[in-house]
Amino acid sequence: MADYNLEQLRILLVEDNEHMRTLIKEILRSFNIRNVKDVADGSEGLETMQSFAADVVICDWSMQPMDGLAFVEAVRHDKESTNPYVPVIMLTGHTEVEKVMEARDSGITEFLAKPVSPRGLYERLCMVIEKPRQFIKTKSYMGPDRRRMKPTPATNQGRRHGDNENSEEDDTPPPTE
Repeated sequence: MADYNLEQLRILLVEDNEHMRTLIKEILRSFNIRNVKDVADGSEGLETMQSFAADVVICDWSMQPMDGLAFVEAVRHDKESTNPYVPVIMLTGHTEVEKVMEARDSGITEFLAKPVSPRGLYERLCMVIEKPRQFIKTKSYMGPDRRRMKPTPATNQGRRHGDNENSEEDDTPPPTE
């Protein structure tokens, strides 16, 4: 991972716990990030996005009255959203596989489990910078491509054609006479 100069980054922090907001802001300051707006819930976050052009949003999951998932949904789908493509790093203590998948399916860019460490936050910020993910927009999903595949050599065996990944069948068409 590169050592980035993050001074110009604009961060919107959406977190209801004042102590956690203070901790995250101090971690961001240690990265020389000074342009941080912090709010206590998703509805305030949406309102702040109207006047603050965030480069990255760091958002807690469990908040009231608007939680992190509802916030991400509004950022990605609402016609009033000023930046539906902004990277969103979801913070949460919910690390069960189902919860991670639910957050991913809501359109987050990165996931960070609490307790938060400076290294973990820096790694997520670097992921957003180093490996920006293409956005997908369908009837049921708007957000970064959810697939995280390691590059593999191309083969003629394609799962997209209904083949089992481990199948021995070739998906090339039969010869014509």
